[in-house]
Amino acid sequence: MRIVTLILLFILLLLQYPLWLGKGGWLKVWDLHRQVESQEQVNQQTQARNAALDAEVRDLKQGTEAIEERARSELGMIKRDEVYYQILDGGLPPVSAVTVSSPPHLP
Repeated sequence: MRIVTLILLFILLLLQYPLWLGKGGWLKVWDLHRQVESQEQVNQQTQARNAALDAEVRDLKQGTEAIEERARSELGMIKRDEVYYQILDGGLPPVSAVTVSSPPHLP
């Protein structure tokens, strides 16, 4: 009777091995689910980026406002008859504190 129990236990272990550690076992399935979830997150981020780029391309093709905005911000361009004001940060010393030496007089 003892030998029959050991044989049945051994057969049970042999049947459980592929279920846990085999090619299609639970551990592999769990790992694949984890990989799929991380890839879905990457795909969602890529889709959001693609949607933003698509909207920007459509805006560049249809209107001049986006082109004008890019020319102003990236190239520093201004319109004709437009006055440009540059506001400096508060960390710089005021203009009155800067000493300017006079150029030497030429004879």
